[in-house]
Amino acid sequence: MLFISPPFGNYLNLPNTTPIKGSFTLEPRPGLIGQIARTLYFSKKDNGWVNKIGLRNKGIDFAIDKYKNSWFPFYRNSVISIAILERDEVDKFLEKIPPEMPLEINVSCPNTDHCLISSKLKGFLNPERKWCSIKLSPFSNYNDIKNYYEEGFRIFHCSNTIPIKDGGLSGPSLKPYTSHLTSVIKQHFPDAVVISGGGIQKFEDIEFYKSLGADHYSVSSVCFNPFKFVSLYSLYCFYE
Repeated sequence: MLFISPPFGNYLNLPNTTPIKGSFTLEPRPGLIGQIARTLYFSKKDNGWVNKIGLRNKGIDFAIDKYKNSWFPFYRNSVISIAILERDEVDKFLEKIPPEMPLEINVSCPNTDHCLISSKLKGFLNPERKWCSIKLSPFSNYNDIKNYYEEGFRIFHCSNTIPIKDGGLSGPSLKPYTSHLTSVIKQHFPDAVVISGGGIQKFEDIEFYKSLGADHYSVSSVCFNPFKFVSLYSLYCFYE
């Protein structure tokens, strides 16, 4: 499966892909458009896109309403990413979220002044959910993954953006981190499912992650270049 991560997953819903929408917090965090305008840019030095959006979103109630009531399967066919800012929010999320709603739990975000809650999350595991993944930090280590695994998580998305001075860096700079995480997970937890993303610009990048054991793939920043994305997407649909 090819996943389309935020922000593009909020808008694209294509055959043979699964969009990831969010990340949604418990309460709305307004100012998305302004924050994009102020902080999003391409860094030639770092060869990637930088942003400091900081989890600006319409809140989990908005996502749940769209998931439940949308006549078009735009949300029904999506994975909803959530970000938990405070410990006491875990139970509130669990009370709100439908038991079958596919989830990705974002446990790291360099663009917010909060440390996201990253432990005691097993309540989100539910046999009714097709997807319940952990979105790892590029700096996650074996012990982090082992803790999630022992809680019962079996799907890992590698990985979030790299924290730098101006925000979070995405693109090719992520490849060494994603490669390492993919290899660690597949070596030590062979029954785990890995979604590998970071720096996928062409079909050869997908083949590279596949050679490391990745089960699925995610793209985002390549969508800034429509020609690259269409080429990648076309080849993926043809070969997969």
